[in-house]
Amino acid sequence: MAEAFGAPVTVALTGASGAQYGLRLIEALVAADREVWVMISKAAHLVIATETEAELPARPERLAEALAERSGARPGQIRCFGREDWMAPVASGSGASSAMVICPCSTGTLSAVACGASNNLVERAADVALKERRQLILVPRETPLSAIHLQHMLDLTRLGAVVMPAAPGFYHRPATLEDLVDFIVARILNQLGIAHRLMPRWGE
Repeated sequence: MAEAFGAPVTVALTGASGAQYGLRLIEALVAADREVWVMISKAAHLVIATETEAELPARPERLAEALAERSGARPGQIRCFGREDWMAPVASGSGASSAMVICPCSTGTLSAVACGASNNLVERAADVALKERRQLILVPRETPLSAIHLQHMLDLTRLGAVVMPAAPGFYHRPATLEDLVDFIVARILNQLGIAHRLMPRWGE
């Protein structure tokens, strides 16, 4: 019998610094018993190798196995798609509905999504999310921001996307790097309407 999970959430990691946010988000979604569809760009693989100790293979099947082992996912809970896997459900509006989070989101990806470039599966999936009025969250990690970046963020916000810069707060008095990562991941989960225990909401 196939495992039953909550509605899928697509998570794309692109080539900005902050790979820890995306990897932690996958873990949190698995813990919330959601199915997770994952795409990792070539540049993101380089960032992951630079910023973390994780060793993640490029091939989608092996990547799914590695992420499942890392996160404790059940069989079939994580599905991974390649850069040009145009038969993936996220590539078409007629595919299964899914909220999408690009975390971290490089400024190059931000630009491509704002312009509807769709040169790879990450960009196409984001384009589908926008045209189908599905939830799309982008988590850029860049500073300073140029007028080009800001204009693309404004354009995407007007199109219905949520732009959440990876700028953790400090009112929860973080004691570790993991606390700062969890702050951003918790805010993403709040946007998705997914319950979690990473940190309390303001006033709780």
